Amino acid sequence: MNSDQEHYIQWQKKEEERWEALCGRCGACCGAFDKDPCVHLSRDELKKYYCTIYENCFGIKKTVNGNDIVCGSIRTILHSHWPGDDCCGYKKALKEKN
Repeated sequence: MNSDQEHYIQWQKKEEERWEALCGRCGACCGAFDKDPCVHLSRDELKKYYCTIYENCFGIKKTVNGNDIVCGSIRTILHSHWPGDDCCGYKKALKEKN
């Protein structure tokens, strides 16, 4: 691998880390505020939400009530509205940028 490729891979990793750091783990995008969250949404000891299958989460999943939910990139819903989205770190960052 040449130095340009290595530099690009390092840049990509930093960008991914920066993007992931925007998430405050509020759970809103996974249904935590609409009483029918994704079955894979869980909370840690600090009461922060996380996905138990994060690396493989995209696609149709089930909610706790058995309904279908489409899990996709936050980028695909960023400009829409969902219950609790006012706490979303991605939406806050977008608002600051504009």
